Amino acid sequence: MSGPARINARSSGASAGEKVTWIGAGVNAALILAKFAAGIFGHSHAMVADAFHSVSDFFTDAVVLLGLRFGRKDPDEGHHFGHARLETLASIVVGMALLATAITLGVQAARDVVNRTEIHPNWLALSGAGLSVLAKELLYWYTIRVGRRIRSPVVIANAKHHRSDALSSLAVMAGIIGVMLHPTWVFLDGFAALAVSFLIAKAGLDVFWDGWKEMTDSAPAPEAMEEIRACIRQVPGVLGQHDVKVRRSGGLYLMNVHIDVDGKQTVQQGHQIAKEVEQCLSAEIDNVGEVIVHVDPVWTESESTD
Repeated sequence: MSGPARINARSSGASAGEKVTWIGAGVNAALILAKFAAGIFGHSHAMVADAFHSVSDFFTDAVVLLGLRFGRKDPDEGHHFGHARLETLASIVVGMALLATAITLGVQAARDVVNRTEIHPNWLALSGAGLSVLAKELLYWYTIRVGRRIRSPVVIANAKHHRSDALSSLAVMAGIIGVMLHPTWVFLDGFAALAVSFLIAKAGLDVFWDGWKEMTDSAPAPEAMEEIRACIRQVPGVLGQHDVKVRRSGGLYLMNVHIDVDGKQTVQQGHQIAKEVEQCLSAEIDNVGEVIVHVDPVWTESESTD
């Protein structure tokens, strides 16, 4: 993909990412009201905790929008390689927000469990949890599809946030159903809230770790590196490869590779082989942003002594 085409694709991707995030924000607003009402009038601390989880979604939605708006700006004189790292930073903030929410809810839930707080949720609380599971699961699939299509780590992180909401509401449902079936098991609501906090923490750690690896220029998994090297090997004219370096920025792979070509070939022939390597990597490897190919001429021993 050429430079201008790649820039246009990122701009259109930002628009799609903003659209799905605004839709998510609207769903979150409705769920906040529904969950608080269901938790308060349905007598469920776990449901109220889940409502606070949805409140944190507004903060993360704002972070996602900022990451998309500024992270996908075109390169300029002060940022020759663009602003993609801002999008990665935004995903890290989303992960940290999830962890903070998990800790807050977990502490309160642990207090309810230790103090044996008696809570008797009703059908209203159960209905609120069921609505949340359905809405958030649908939102997850919509958001993850857009995130993968536009190759945006922050949109994918937000999708995982939606999935954590669905799972947490599912845990709340389990606790409410347990208490309703066995009224003496009043402790289940507290345990459900505690389970919610662990699920949120798991999602937060996953999002944070993915963003951290990208910010620290971690190499892809060995399997991905072998796929890249195999793609280079299959290009006609490539006699060898070395110093294959790959990192991610804004969810895209940035590659710097060295290939060996026959030293008797012209500069134009060597350049053509390099272009074919670039085209192969862009076509066969997912999420490729930029490929820089260095051509190194090599000679046989007999040729070098002539």
